[in-house]
Amino acid sequence: MTAANDPGCGGRLSYTVTFLEMTAPPNRPPPPHPSRRLALLAAEGVPRAYYLYLFRQVGEPWLWSGRLSWTDRQLDAWLATRELELFVLYLDGWPAGFAELHTAADGSTCNIEYFGLVPEATGRGLGTFFLDTVVDLCWAVRAGRPSPRKVTVNTCDHDHPRALSAYQRAGFVPIRREVQTKPDPRLLGLYPKQAAPQIPLGR
Repeated sequence: MTAANDPGCGGRLSYTVTFLEMTAPPNRPPPPHPSRRLALLAAEGVPRAYYLYLFRQVGEPWLWSGRLSWTDRQLDAWLATRELELFVLYLDGWPAGFAELHTAADGSTCNIEYFGLVPEATGRGLGTFFLDTVVDLCWAVRAGRPSPRKVTVNTCDHDHPRALSAYQRAGFVPIRREVQTKPDPRLLGLYPKQAAPQIPLGR
């Protein structure tokens, strides 16, 4: 399905979200490391400003806005959540992408809240390694946390055009789709109006 602007919502965007899940670890060898200059590091005690920097760098081309409307207190509380894990991908020492994982309090589900590369890191053959490694981290037993019963993720038709197929290649299975709307973050001043030119401004 293709998202279209919803003229009746006043500056809102309409888009289709696909929800996916994986109920068993993938049966494959660990992903080969594509470069000695690449490192994926767990980030702890991440300052709010750095988190928002990563969020904007990765999310602006796709109009990610879920965290940008939060208050400082809400965001600080989220970053301090025990079940939250952040992993930052570094290439030649600079942040090339990040993954945000949240495990349910009972340990049953690990959700990939956000995942992506900055624009300068795309097209370098990093995506498959990054996603497969993140999936393995979701299933791993560490720090006393059991392996979950399932791993979940969602994507929408405002994301990278190959996002859905990449998740399916990694072993995720679509379980449902739904149409959602949100205020256009460009019209709220959260991103420049020229951001994500492939997505028409909300009306």
